Amino acid sequence: MTTTTPAAPTAATAATAATAPAVTGERADFLVALGQQRHFLRFTTRDLTDEQAGRRTTASELCLGGLVKHVTSVERTWAAFIVEGPSAMPDFTAMTEADFARRADEFRMLPGETLAGVLADYDEVARRTDELVATLPDLGAAHPLPSAPWFEAGASWSARRVLMHIIAETAQHAGHADIIRESLDGAKSMG
Repeated sequence: MTTTTPAAPTAATAATAATAPAVTGERADFLVALGQQRHFLRFTTRDLTDEQAGRRTTASELCLGGLVKHVTSVERTWAAFIVEGPSAMPDFTAMTEADFARRADEFRMLPGETLAGVLADYDEVARRTDELVATLPDLGAAHPLPSAPWFEAGASWSARRVLMHIIAETAQHAGHADIIRESLDGAKSMG
């Protein structure tokens, strides 16, 4: 296999790719797959105003800026889990209504937030995750999952499994974003 770095859809990611260590094998595959899904998610926000990025276009609460914020938060948290284990995750069993309300704000553009700011935060998280993938000593290193109703009790996830989850989460929300964008102004990511 040849040495590969992930596709870089932004100037910030391009600068990172130029200075990041070259990776091969499954690490390169993870970076390429994640880079592609990040690109599709970001692409849905092209040429939008802040107001458009915050607009709901379907029956759901989702908007494009909120989806980017959510994916950013998910990637940040799971990357921290790879390094720190379950202490990096919220204690889901002790969350209050106020905690859940704050988490719901991940899916909205809040007053004062800009699409440019949301995308810059996403770029920074992506850069750190890519660096982690390139430098992590062992993709098989695992941590127990925190207690939560949606996790299997006593389960552990390896860094490899977490990366697959981040890719799947990003792809799922890129699909949501495509529907929202098409509903907003007819623009499509593909087709």
